Amino acid sequence: MIRDFHLADLLTLANGGSGTAALFLAMDHVREARVDKLYAAGACVVAALVFDVMDGRVARWRHHASPLGRELDSLADVISFGVAPAGLAFAAGMTGLWDALCLVYFVACGISRLARYNVTAEAMSAQTGKVTYFEGTPIPTSVLLVALLLGLARAGRIEDAMLAGVWRIAGFDLHPLALVFVLSGSLMISKTLRIPKP
Repeated sequence: MIRDFHLADLLTLANGGSGTAALFLAMDHVREARVDKLYAAGACVVAALVFDVMDGRVARWRHHASPLGRELDSLADVISFGVAPAGLAFAAGMTGLWDALCLVYFVACGISRLARYNVTAEAMSAQTGKVTYFEGTPIPTSVLLVALLLGLARAGRIEDAMLAGVWRIAGFDLHPLALVFVLSGSLMISKTLRIPKP
């Protein structure tokens, strides 16, 4: 199977590998309570974004896109821009039950958005030759959430000092900041929001 990979596919795998490394570093932060681990995790998500952009450019440059490449890209994106940002948020202190439900919702939205894109992209490209717009925000926009978390970490506003504090609802904790993940996930699955594709 590896012989069937192209350069763009290897860049896509680097994307997924970077997202996985971000998760490991987030878990390390939970274990050691070292904020530099969160910074490193955030850097891995940014690296994943660079690989994600590069794989598309390389595929266009080489005029080679394949169903395998599209599926690899979606799987890597789920890890790097769905699960990894949620893992960073959890590591940063969003550990209440309501927080966890917000983060699971965000990841589920990311998965749904990518599945929908794969189906609609195939239909759109069959009609016009290329995909002209995104339905909902692309999942890599979650890098903005990671940037927010890193800014809060730098300001010392994570864990017990999380920005906006914590609410107790029905005996369980909710950090209001987790609602930003709900908003981001909802924008990803929006069918009314159409963003022109460059």
